[in-house]
Amino acid sequence: MKLEYTDWQLISYADAWQKQTELFNELVRAKLAGEPYTNNLITCEHPHVYTLGRSGKEQNMLIGEEQLKRIGASLYHIDRGGDITYHGPGQIVCYPILNLEDYSLGLKEYVHLLEEAVINVCANYGIEAGRLSGSTGVWLDGETTRARKICAIGVRSSHFVTMHGLAFNINTDLNYFHYINPCGFINKGVTSVEKELNQKIDMEQTKSLLCYEIKQLFTGKK
Repeated sequence: MKLEYTDWQLISYADAWQKQTELFNELVRAKLAGEPYTNNLITCEHPHVYTLGRSGKEQNMLIGEEQLKRIGASLYHIDRGGDITYHGPGQIVCYPILNLEDYSLGLKEYVHLLEEAVINVCANYGIEAGRLSGSTGVWLDGETTRARKICAIGVRSSHFVTMHGLAFNINTDLNYFHYINPCGFINKGVTSVEKELNQKIDMEQTKSLLCYEIKQLFTGKK
């Protein structure tokens, strides 16, 4: 099954959401009509933006509209699962828009594989990452008092077609997380590959690694 990779580079959240939605709607339409379609794997970066999922709580956004303007950020209420998260330069955002049935995946298993792909990329950089029980995403020292999140995951699925995806902190400015309760947590930290290794990371190389891991894991499930 063809999985086409595209890098949108730096793109506004509004433009990316619109393009995602168009690809998603077209895939659902073609699938239901029995017509040919393409599964898409998209990476990009966004200017400073906060997104609040369907189950998110407004109080997890800790600043108001004026302060948002001062830090050059915006806020979107969106149709994925999960609570509030931050996107910005230096963070790899990955949007798989695909038919899970092509890969014999249910939604829970799909999220597990996205986590696994990020865990594998972290291992490539010598970082031991894993999961935190009761929470999606990828964590370091997840079951300890030093738990910190390196990748957030929030997806939407309809007719087994997915959109939205993951946000992987590479060279991310972590100060922007101070203005929210990330993913609703008030007692857990956030981190990035740069912070853990104390050096800037090659974004293009990391995008390639992430896409490779996702494709390998999905192919193994067919």
